[in-house]
Amino acid sequence: MKNYASNRVRNVVLLGHSGSGKTTYSEAALYYSGATKRFGKVEDGNTVSDYEAEEIRRKVSINTSVIPVEWQDTKINFLDTPGYFDFAAEVKLAMNVADTGLIMVSAKSGVEVGTEKAWEYCEEMHLPRIIFINQMDDENADFEKTLADLRKNFGKAVAPLQIPFDDENGNFIGFINLIKRDARKKVNGKLEKCEMPEDKKDQVEVLRSMLIEVAAESSEELMEKFFNDEELTEEEIYDGLQVGIANHSIAPVMCGSATLGYGVKLLMNTIVRFTLPAIEAKANFHAFHDGKEVVYCSSDDERFSAYVFKTIADPYIGRLNLFRVMTGKLDTTMSVYNEEKDTVEKVGRIFVVRGKEQIEVDELHSGDIGALAKLSNTSTQDTLSLKDANIIIPKIALPGSVLCMAIKPKGKGDEDKLSAALTKIREEDPTIKMEVNPETKQTLVYGVGEQQLDVMVQKLKAKYKIEVDLTDPIIPYRETIKAKASVRGRYKKQSGGHGQYGHVKMTFEPSGDLEQPYVFEQTVVGGAVPKNYFPAVEKGIQESCLKGPVAAYPVVGVKAVLYDGSYHPVDSSEMAFKTAAKQAFKKGFLEASPVLLEPIASLKVVVPDKYTGDIMGDLNKRRGRVLGMNPTDHGYQEIVADIPYMELFGYNTDLRSMTGGSGTYSYEFSRYEQAPSDIQEKEIAARASKVEKLDE
Repeated sequence: MKNYASNRVRNVVLLGHSGSGKTTYSEAALYYSGATKRFGKVEDGNTVSDYEAEEIRRKVSINTSVIPVEWQDTKINFLDTPGYFDFAAEVKLAMNVADTGLIMVSAKSGVEVGTEKAWEYCEEMHLPRIIFINQMDDENADFEKTLADLRKNFGKAVAPLQIPFDDENGNFIGFINLIKRDARKKVNGKLEKCEMPEDKKDQVEVLRSMLIEVAAESSEELMEKFFNDEELTEEEIYDGLQVGIANHSIAPVMCGSATLGYGVKLLMNTIVRFTLPAIEAKANFHAFHDGKEVVYCSSDDERFSAYVFKTIADPYIGRLNLFRVMTGKLDTTMSVYNEEKDTVEKVGRIFVVRGKEQIEVDELHSGDIGALAKLSNTSTQDTLSLKDANIIIPKIALPGSVLCMAIKPKGKGDEDKLSAALTKIREEDPTIKMEVNPETKQTLVYGVGEQQLDVMVQKLKAKYKIEVDLTDPIIPYRETIKAKASVRGRYKKQSGGHGQYGHVKMTFEPSGDLEQPYVFEQTVVGGAVPKNYFPAVEKGIQESCLKGPVAAYPVVGVKAVLYDGSYHPVDSSEMAFKTAAKQAFKKGFLEASPVLLEPIASLKVVVPDKYTGDIMGDLNKRRGRVLGMNPTDHGYQEIVADIPYMELFGYNTDLRSMTGGSGTYSYEFSRYEQAPSDIQEKEIAARASKVEKLDE
């Protein structure tokens, strides 16, 4: 592959619902551009884009793949992204290095949740967009309905450049160019000019007028001409469309069938003709220099900088960092500097990737996408630059890792291997988090959804030879008391020589502070218990609070008061008083109306307005308390509620089911509250064996 100057590079991210044909289109673009000799199929597991074992097995995209295509002396870097919501981080990271969003829409399914998400992401990230209505060859395809749905959802910005027409049997065979009023159909595998069908002429004029109007709105000159009923030339329409696409006021719609190759070349023509070159699309971008925000110009003349948007950490092929050159150019003689990691990395070899294929090149210009191998300390969203450039490109926010599961290796002694493997997987997918809970001793993994964690499990097995079990994490309950009790603890032991003696009288009551395990006070008078034993008594209380006598959970909110006792001048010791205090604690705790406390989460659920009733009803069933609602962008509502942690088990799946995948949520720990009696009973029964061990 030859080197392309910045003005001959286009970066296009493929977006849309799963199954809309993103991977098939990238495969078609490769085939019809001559880059490949075989048209791979998702069903056969032989596409360039979906090359990982899990992608082949599942027949869906899991990772973003870079698919460079050479077309009309232009390099189009297609970024094929997953359609499943679990992998939204892959989508957003790819969008951050793209200049145009290509939204694939199924002609048979119409506007789906993934379509809406793609549009919202483009709005959020200020990305121009083109819409391709795919799968026109399907017997259930309905272009007009899909177009109507698009305009209903996204407004008049949606403007078709072409419309399809069928043969006498209702089979899709060709297109009509609305600007040129030009009809073409497939004959022997090639598009040939033909007569426009009579039944389409009125529709063409109506849609053409609408298209010209939105194109005219791109400039005052064209608008004046339009209002004066002057005919716009084809070139003026094209220029108006280019401006409108760049400023997001126009989202042109094309159609075809990636599977049959209909519209594939026309779409690439449109990308080259209407979308901005990489150097213009991000002509100015914001970064930080010495901690201050600076506007940089995307040009070969600037000092080199690059943004890493993906990391591949394969145990066999090694580490590969994918990046976009933001400024300057990169060649093999250079060393690059990672400002955040304070590390100099030697470039060595520069690659352009096409799926899993690595094509070596001598240099990369500003705006282009490439890869570097074996960078030791560089991660996703890091900035690479020249030493002392002090450039840091801002990181973007990624989807929240809300699904928590406990992970445990099946093989004995695999804990260290698991930790190392998870670190590698996290390099590839930064939305997977890992921590060891110090209380429960469980290793916890967090992800966006079930599918993502299942893929992680399969990767661990296939790539790292580690089999694991995923289970619901242990809920960290707490124990406390609701009443007051006065008790004594007496420890006496005589074994023929020096004995042990400790005797305490204590009260136990709620402290009112659930943030602290205990409050210790003493009101001893007359030296009944010498002062030098007070720390030992407190130590006994402190240790008792680690595992309570009800269900062996940590104790909170207890006030312990030592008010009396006795000692022996010879046999008393710190150990004896500590033991006596433990005895008193257990007895007093159990007599002071002990209860279990459960953790409560502060939950925020963001859903389309039409689902708010269903969501609030479901939260009530989960013992949640809805506190309010706040309107957000794009017709969504944010529902704020308190909910017990245990009720969040399975919520990820249920929320997606209720909202068709459009709902999202986040939560954080809020406080502890008394658990219902039935839950307490079940938990106490389940933990009986752990309580028994405390007495041993």
